[in-house]
Amino acid sequence: MSGGSPAQRAVGLWLIVIAAMIGVMVVLGGATRVSGSGLSIMEWAPLSGALPPLSGAEWRRLFTLYQQIPQYHLLHEGMDLAGFQHIFWLEWVHRLWGRLLGVAFFLPLVVFWWRGWLPRRLIWRLVGIFVLGGMQGAVGWFMVASGFFPDSTAVAPVRLVIHLGLALVLYAAVLWTAFSELIPAPPGQPAALVRAGARLTLALVALTILAGGFVAGLHAGLEYNTFPLMDGRWVPAGYATLTPFWYNLIANIAAVQFDHRLLATTALLAALLTLVAGGWQRARLSPLLRRALAALAAIILLQFALGVTTLLLVVPAPLAVLHQAGAVALLTAAIFAVYVSSAARKDPP
Repeated sequence: MSGGSPAQRAVGLWLIVIAAMIGVMVVLGGATRVSGSGLSIMEWAPLSGALPPLSGAEWRRLFTLYQQIPQYHLLHEGMDLAGFQHIFWLEWVHRLWGRLLGVAFFLPLVVFWWRGWLPRRLIWRLVGIFVLGGMQGAVGWFMVASGFFPDSTAVAPVRLVIHLGLALVLYAAVLWTAFSELIPAPPGQPAALVRAGARLTLALVALTILAGGFVAGLHAGLEYNTFPLMDGRWVPAGYATLTPFWYNLIANIAAVQFDHRLLATTALLAALLTLVAGGWQRARLSPLLRRALAALAAIILLQFALGVTTLLLVVPAPLAVLHQAGAVALLTAAIFAVYVSSAARKDPP
């Protein structure tokens, strides 16, 4: 499947590794949210924070800081130092992984640039991605800081979704660039309906993941644990209880969960219909595109089933984290399907 020069393959494989690291970062972020550990580090120290506490005095200092925030008083009153260490380590690993990701991107970028392996079309794109990745660290702290507000026990859902959305943009940009270096344009000219269906599916998958961020931020999955009905209704009675109406979309548990369900179902239908359209146009599709559409349909079916199971079981932590990992896998499949359908040559060789 790979093509191009050795330099192109090296750059493409490097970017695949970076994309995988971003995917792990997203899953780690989901784990910190589920475990409630995201507020355990109250300082933003990009350099010194790379080292964990190395003395009992430093552990006690950080624990004292944690005891000053509302989450401790409202949820963890009486927690001892061992309990604090338990929630601290996951958040520390999450932040350390972000630092490692920055190094893994920057150093090869400099080397590839110095060796002349990066064409002009890539240099500024990759520099822009690096800058955007640096901004993600600041956005992450902007999100965490919202958890220190009075009476807050978690980060603000809107800030959580902003942080998640920027991660998705970075992931998509890196992955698309990797594909452009590794995968030559396949023969064939997909029907416009297939291309449109793949793009629509990708858009719906991205919106579903962002809607899932609001579900996570509001702990909306702990309510309405039936499917497909919500409290015996297709549309929950409490859907539009807030004013103005748009506020329901980000702050109303009933509306947020319903929107996530609706988007997930629509994305599933779009993926399946695109697969059917591809079957009608099979002779015009490359084998790679046919496999991409089949993989997309299979992964979205699994992710949909996993989401329903997670809801019915009232969001057990392992399933919640697995569901977030499934979202990354699904986004990958959707991006790949769009790339292959968009990159096809108009004139078969």
